[in-house]
Amino acid sequence: MSYTIGEMARVLGVAPSTLRYYDKEGLLPFVGRSSGGVRVFEDSDLGWLRIIDCLKRTGLSIKEIKQYITLYLEGDSTIDDRLALFRRQRQAVLDQMEQLRATLHMLDYKCWYYETAQAAGTCDVLPDIPLSQVPEEFHDLRTDFTPQLP
Repeated sequence: MSYTIGEMARVLGVAPSTLRYYDKEGLLPFVGRSSGGVRVFEDSDLGWLRIIDCLKRTGLSIKEIKQYITLYLEGDSTIDDRLALFRRQRQAVLDQMEQLRATLHMLDYKCWYYETAQAAGTCDVLPDIPLSQVPEEFHDLRTDFTPQLP
């Protein structure tokens, strides 16, 4: 099935201008054109566009994504390079996930902190709460903070 740029943009949940930008930057060498020069997307292009979106979300620059596409087009001699790229980006995502887990842990602690203060009607009660009454998952944070922590 063939798609216009607007139809493909709707399928992907992006603006048509995003696809035009990708094309301008050389990320869509696989997309055909009609006799009138209009981009014509096929079902097979969807996989490519999803890979581009995935790599973009991992923090890869447009230039680096273009390098990946170039490597792909060069064929099997670049398998090692492509595998290395995906392993590197996988590790970057794992690192981001760890940072987000730590951030979520801090937010959970602060929610507990302010819920406890709200129930008491004041933050003044918090420095006096014994560690045994602090949820165990927050012991690592509670011992690191002074009572003045906002």
